[in-house]
Amino acid sequence: MSWGRDPFERFRHSTRARIGLGRAGDALPTSAILDFQLAHAKARDAVHGQVDFVALAKQLAPVSTIRIRSCATDRTIYLSRPDLGRQPLAADLPMPGDSHDIAFVIADGLSASAVERHAVPLFKACMKRLGGFSVAPVILGEQARVAFGDEAAAAFGAEVAIVLIGERPGLSVPDSLGAYITFRPQAGRRDSERNCISNIHADGLGYEIAADKIAWIVREALRLQLSGVALKEGAESSAKISSNPGQE
Repeated sequence: MSWGRDPFERFRHSTRARIGLGRAGDALPTSAILDFQLAHAKARDAVHGQVDFVALAKQLAPVSTIRIRSCATDRTIYLSRPDLGRQPLAADLPMPGDSHDIAFVIADGLSASAVERHAVPLFKACMKRLGGFSVAPVILGEQARVAFGDEAAAAFGAEVAIVLIGERPGLSVPDSLGAYITFRPQAGRRDSERNCISNIHADGLGYEIAADKIAWIVREALRLQLSGVALKEGAESSAKISSNPGQE
């Protein structure tokens, strides 16, 4: 195959990175500038977009859902006060009831487009692998960050929280979804106490592979009674350090 005179052309078939863009005088070519501006606009739209939670609930039907807002009352506050996005609004939390093995939390995070495109297919792929577990109604987290899921899932007595959330968009991927798994979620959990699977999107990790990884982590978390840095793929039971690593 001939790659022409452009020495970078063959590399562009292997990466989404902007390499060898060329120049027009002292500036980038017009096409490269327009491409960058479009990517930047898509990233901004993803961050400032609003998830249609009504439509999301309909897509999840007949699975039960509950909508819980964070203490960030609007998008501006959410972006400027990350701490408020980590706290569920107390008035939206359910009264204590039955306990469950798993609670799924679908949170808008920093990419509305990621949630609207990938959350439901990934949830359904996960449920095919986790059908033997008791699953709480799906929590739809509005203006929510990852730690939001700890307290929200704890309200359902969940042993494991699975937070599906829109990741911070980049200039090559504005719709990447992340999955965060935490054993015995509760307010105050540290990032080191949860496992993360990221880059779930059309050009990244597929739903089936991501669901396989999530299901493995959930089973191992319940077996070893932990999650986070102490739980790694391929880890043996002897890897169990404590039920609350990092808090001793």
